[in-house]
Amino acid sequence: MKKFGFLSFGHYKFPGQRGPNAQQTLKQGLELAVEADKIGVNGAYFRVHHFAPQGAAPMPLLSAIAARTKHIEVGTGVIDMRYENPLYLAEEAAALDLLADGRVALGVSRGSPEPAHRGWEAFGYTGSDDPRGADLAREKFAKFMQGVRGEAVVKSAQDPYPPIYQPGTPLPVMPHSPGLQRNIWWGAGTKKTAEWAAEQGVNLMSSTLLTEATGEAFGDLQAAQLQAYHEAWKQAGHDWTPRTSVSRSVFPIVSDRDRALFGMSGGNDQIGIIDGYESTFGRTYAGEPEQLIEQLKDDAAVMEADTLMLTIPNQLGVDLNLRLLQNFAEHVAPALGWEPANR
Repeated sequence: MKKFGFLSFGHYKFPGQRGPNAQQTLKQGLELAVEADKIGVNGAYFRVHHFAPQGAAPMPLLSAIAARTKHIEVGTGVIDMRYENPLYLAEEAAALDLLADGRVALGVSRGSPEPAHRGWEAFGYTGSDDPRGADLAREKFAKFMQGVRGEAVVKSAQDPYPPIYQPGTPLPVMPHSPGLQRNIWWGAGTKKTAEWAAEQGVNLMSSTLLTEATGEAFGDLQAAQLQAYHEAWKQAGHDWTPRTSVSRSVFPIVSDRDRALFGMSGGNDQIGIIDGYESTFGRTYAGEPEQLIEQLKDDAAVMEADTLMLTIPNQLGVDLNLRLLQNFAEHVAPALGWEPANR
């Protein structure tokens, strides 16, 4: 069975510009998630960016959604580990997972290119020898997973106060959510990184792009990445079945209004340079439901992954984005094997 959710980039406008501001964007994200929960959408996921008019600091929004919904998964795609205190993030993630009754899909990674030069250093995190901060991100990820797993990271003081521990007692961060480890995902843009994620024992969020450009279709490249991840997972010998997700822009056209808004949105895969690498960007799908079903079934990665994240134009408001999700749920998703969250 397949799951699908929406992925919001959280774009908003600076003061004086047209469009939703930061407050409106946050409240609209909450409202959309509440309404999406009612129609069985499986997940509400949010991008995290710093020094940009987009979503950041996701925990307040995810907690608000969890408090007002019953079924929908809440998560990120992805939190930039370069900017995080890993043990504090582990505490926040555990609290969210407990409040949400396990409905968390917390995607983390090195993060994507950003407008700030080594912006994580402004947050107080220095010491990276990598201009992209990948070494710092992975070091923090290891510490974060120690916290998530409930491992001891410090010992109690020789004269602890309050006196609830014996001196030298190994202490984990708290709270601890026993199921959280299986709700952590790593965002990967290469096959090698996907294999590394499998070795770490976390789920895989395949990126909206791959730092490969072989001439093959994006879906085929991404499917090979997912297959490499599953093989690495098997070789690592983990005792549970992981999840994988891919992201796509999909606009079902079921009315004249849909055609006017999205009829020209479809296209082909794109090749470009990001972070200094020649990369392949996935295409946008727009068409009538029967056409979309055929195209998505031909997308090897969509069929390989168990979760599809629909990237939405959040700047266009709740009503239009809810209509997109409804159109997909009613006219496309069932043919792909969708299992609604509220069933």
